[in-house]
Amino acid sequence: MPRLLAVLLATSLLATGCSSVGYDFMSTGSIRKTKFHDTDPQDFGRNHPDRHPVHGIDISKWNGDIDWQTVKRSDVSFVFIKATEGKDVIDPAFETNWRSAAAVGLPYAPYHFYYFCSSADEQADWFIANVPKAASFLPPVVDVEWNHTSKTCRTRPPAATVRIELKRFMDRLEAYYGKRPIIYTSVDFHRDNLVGTFEDRPFWVRSVAAHPDKTYQGRRWSFWQYTSTGVIPGIKGGTDINVFAGSKKEWQDWLAALNEVNAAGTTIASR
Repeated sequence: MPRLLAVLLATSLLATGCSSVGYDFMSTGSIRKTKFHDTDPQDFGRNHPDRHPVHGIDISKWNGDIDWQTVKRSDVSFVFIKATEGKDVIDPAFETNWRSAAAVGLPYAPYHFYYFCSSADEQADWFIANVPKAASFLPPVVDVEWNHTSKTCRTRPPAATVRIELKRFMDRLEAYYGKRPIIYTSVDFHRDNLVGTFEDRPFWVRSVAAHPDKTYQGRRWSFWQYTSTGVIPGIKGGTDINVFAGSKKEWQDWLAALNEVNAAGTTIASR
């Protein structure tokens, strides 16, 4: 695949969200048995997660020691790994987790939990200092949500400030890692700050009680986190499970494009 085509494919697949997949030909049930067991299953109706063939997980130090070979054999297709918080916190399991995921051949990406008590540049500096380019096979992720339980930062800036700071942070990461960052968000944070914005950015949305089409109306998304109580072989306790919006072919095409981008070290231009 020519390098330019690879770059265009890597950006366009996620920017569009791959959410035009048709579902009419598939059967439904009230609470369908999902690909992975869930200790607290929800009824998503006809648009249940298993209509998407590519599943992945997100993890942090709280998931403990992981049997990565077992995880890979269970048909997990990707993993988002917590790396940093704010301007001075790193997840102590980050390096072990990303290197272990890489060793078993799982596509992986680091994510940063954004604090609104630190500037975008302070947090970008911290992320770049602690996350090597090799740790970001998939594009890096910025996790933006209101932190209701934080003991140190419950600041809620105006929506305009949120968007300015978020764009600055993402631009810094894109310039350094050569990949357009993915935005992870929750329903309330999206409603308060992001509706109708960043339409050219890939979104990873949390929606554990209803399909994103109901909770994020009008938002095109690339990844959907549908549960935090999933059961993944090789991981003890409840695990966050996600689906990719596109088909298996779209997933493989995107990975192939990223392989070329990673190998070439090419910066993906903003579009």
